[in-house]
Amino acid sequence: MTSFDSAWKVRNLRCVFLLLFITGTAISAESAAETHLEAVWEGTLNVGAIKLKLVFDLKKKTDGSWNASMDSPDQGAFGIKIDNVVQDKETLALEIKRLNGRFEGKLSDDKKKIDGQWKQGGKSFPLVLSPGTKSPPLKRPQEPKRPFPYDEIDVSYANSVGKAKFAGTLTRPRAQGRYPAVLLITGSGSQNRDEELFGHKPFLVLSDALTRRGLAVLRVDDRSVGGSTGDVANATTEDFVTDVMAGIEFLRSRSDIDGDRIGLLGHSEGANIAVEIAAKSDLTTFIVLLGTTTVPGDELLLKQAELISRASGAAEAAIRQNRDLQEGLFLAVKSSTDRTTAEANVDRFLGEWKRNLPAADAISLNDATLKAEAQKVMSPWFRRFLQHNPQHDIERVRCPILALFGGRDLQVAPDQNRLPLEAALKTSGHGDHEIRVFPSLNHLFQTSNTGLPSEYGTIEETISPDVLTVIGDWILKHTVKK
Repeated sequence: MTSFDSAWKVRNLRCVFLLLFITGTAISAESAAETHLEAVWEGTLNVGAIKLKLVFDLKKKTDGSWNASMDSPDQGAFGIKIDNVVQDKETLALEIKRLNGRFEGKLSDDKKKIDGQWKQGGKSFPLVLSPGTKSPPLKRPQEPKRPFPYDEIDVSYANSVGKAKFAGTLTRPRAQGRYPAVLLITGSGSQNRDEELFGHKPFLVLSDALTRRGLAVLRVDDRSVGGSTGDVANATTEDFVTDVMAGIEFLRSRSDIDGDRIGLLGHSEGANIAVEIAAKSDLTTFIVLLGTTTVPGDELLLKQAELISRASGAAEAAIRQNRDLQEGLFLAVKSSTDRTTAEANVDRFLGEWKRNLPAADAISLNDATLKAEAQKVMSPWFRRFLQHNPQHDIERVRCPILALFGGRDLQVAPDQNRLPLEAALKTSGHGDHEIRVFPSLNHLFQTSNTGLPSEYGTIEETISPDVLTVIGDWILKHTVKK
């Protein structure tokens, strides 16, 4: 069976692995180890569609304890502290509590390899370590450097409806005036104000480009990230809609913002949030949609898993088996009116599905992993995502729309989502929209070779300059005072 990871990318697009956006914790090293373990070790973790380089730096202190850290350079994560180092003869165990992750391995006779397993979230992946070197931080040439030729203001505001508080950054031209504003909305998962992922900061690059062109831009930390607070575990997209509405009201309250020229720019789920707001409110002058989904969640995820698995070289039989599993889980949840019913339906389906598996597959199946993934499908966010049809929102939007897709996007396939968008706009008689597909770009709007998520961190480009230009030109055209 192919890895389940590809199925959940829309909930946490940035992320197919749990190492993203993690900070280290204090080290509490245990036991001493042989001198030959004191080195830099590296290996490649194969997580379904994703291949991640991991680097472990093990240094012994004078008191015999360890100073140990881990890098995940493909994700732009460096210096993640290892809490416990345990060595017993030729075996080694490394524990990172914040990731709920653990490496267990055995040193080879020639001391040149540690053959082991990485364990995380109920899953276990083979990981072989060899002597390596510390990786320098990845190059991100598009990231702007201070001093900036515009004002950069720390701001905060509250969403009284959603009982959440938000911290963010407002950038604006230095000259006095009332400026048109753009509020940036991150994609699925919990992101900081820069939408930081895989070592990239797309919203920092985007806000810099737009502010240099005379626009005010607001970007904020999502709930529970950075300086923001609020419940995430029980929140759905409806709650995130109220968060963005609070941001719009904050902008309208400022004397340096023109309240009649405020627009939204959303990426992935953020684009769907922008559509939902524009469908129910006339407070938005325009919306810019980057990689927006326009089909129900189950259709999107089935296509996504198929495309990523096939591009990763998975066997067709494995792709079909994974599809059968996903379809059954999604149907069990969609047909449920509450969590209790969903749990019963999912348990019933999984029992039937496992009984129909070939004997070899049933024996090798990790029940703990399967149960953990099934729990994700039953979360409030996921149940709403499966049941919601974005086309109904699109049909009610009246403000101007710019929708951009990456031709190599495997997470939100343009062939699946562009046509329903066009059909919905035609049905509603929408008169001011532009839809463009950039053939060589992926879901993050980087120039890519395959579109696989495994490329995201290895590409130096954060956002295609062509996309930055198109967005800037279009917004300026739609915010000119008449």
